[in-house]
Amino acid sequence: LIALKPEWHDTDHRKGGIKVVMTASASDAEHLQQHHTSKQQKKDLEKRFKDPSNELKIVVVRDMWLTGFNAPCLATMYIDKPMQGANLAQAIARVNRVFKDKPGGLVVDYIGIAPQLKEALAAYSAAKGKGRPTIDSSEALRILKEKIQVARDLLHPVDWSEFRTKALQLIPECLDHVLEQEDGKRRYADTVLQMTRAFALCGTLDEALELSPKVAFHQAVRAPLIKGESGDKKKKDVDYELRQLVSQTVVGEGVADVFKLAGLKSPDISILSEDFLKEVVKMPKNLAVELLERLIKDEVKTKFKTNVVKQRKFSDLLQKSLGKYQNRSVEAAQVIEELIAMAKQFKEDLERRQSHNLSDEEEAFYDALAQNDSASELMGEEVLVEMAREVAKKLRDNLTVDWAVRDSVRAKLRILIRTLLRKYKYPPDQQKDAVDMVLRQAEVISEDAVVA
Repeated sequence: LIALKPEWHDTDHRKGGIKVVMTASASDAEHLQQHHTSKQQKKDLEKRFKDPSNELKIVVVRDMWLTGFNAPCLATMYIDKPMQGANLAQAIARVNRVFKDKPGGLVVDYIGIAPQLKEALAAYSAAKGKGRPTIDSSEALRILKEKIQVARDLLHPVDWSEFRTKALQLIPECLDHVLEQEDGKRRYADTVLQMTRAFALCGTLDEALELSPKVAFHQAVRAPLIKGESGDKKKKDVDYELRQLVSQTVVGEGVADVFKLAGLKSPDISILSEDFLKEVVKMPKNLAVELLERLIKDEVKTKFKTNVVKQRKFSDLLQKSLGKYQNRSVEAAQVIEELIAMAKQFKEDLERRQSHNLSDEEEAFYDALAQNDSASELMGEEVLVEMAREVAKKLRDNLTVDWAVRDSVRAKLRILIRTLLRKYKYPPDQQKDAVDMVLRQAEVISEDAVVA
């Protein structure tokens, strides 16, 4: 294997893409000596192999790691060793585990263990084992063809027949058509996911290989739809990256994200740019909605990370606007106008924050106090700015690490905040809500400080 792929080899057990894990003996032949490892080195190799993002992808074993070894990310097992019964069933289970988008494992049989496997599975069934241990590749091929047809129907009437040579030009049109349909994004993404799972189980069949370019194209269309949907998780999505590589068979430059597909030169574009907002109007309408939604969410999360009031304000506005669009009560063009207006309002809020000359923490307390319109009118901006500074300082001086879970400390802080509100003549009928909001804001800032 190394002769074919020398770049996989490294003498350091902490590096390289292929290793041998074996029971070592001093009497081993010379060509096996290089594979001797200590107990700690074996543990290091095991840790590497269980990490789907690690470069170690292939391990040659004999009796090691076949039973009692749990690594759901493993995809393929090549067998050239007689096994039977429980040992065979457990060995197969090393790869036949569901993991993210992986529906099961592939077993490549070089020795002819099919009869023994049937016996092992019969014993498994007789013991009332749960789940379905195997799936016929022909059934997976049938499902693959069915899902390709469903995906084709969802893209109709877009003509994507020239996807092999014009993929990057066709993907935006396909995306726009999918987004235009009611619940189209979810239905198309789910269909391609099922297609991918079926292909993983029958991809070695000649008929499935012929369909692989179409599978890759659909994956390329789906990728921008699902990118960034993992919530606040910052770790790299290895499965997504792998799908990108697969899709390079039809899209020479890899799977571009929604920014690139929309015709933007750089994905790092601020929604605050007037020039950018003018470009948005020229894009396919449904794609523009998707792009603006993603940008506004990202900007709110970044710019107002610890500001409860601003996050709630823009999240509610975004949800309200998108809700009308998803219910098809308004056209995409109208939603784009609303989202652009929201982006401009976002810009105005940021400029106002800069004019206050407050820290992010002080500005968050300002918003907590100023969210009541009557308080803003009665007290005026200057008083609220001064008050926000003092609230931030008082809380900073009185917060303890565990204050959020200690009732006595929270009670003390409530009294402190109420005293400040009375000092600045904050409207009495609004004081309870203001105290609650300031405390909630303090919790968010404190949690963020602990994480950081």
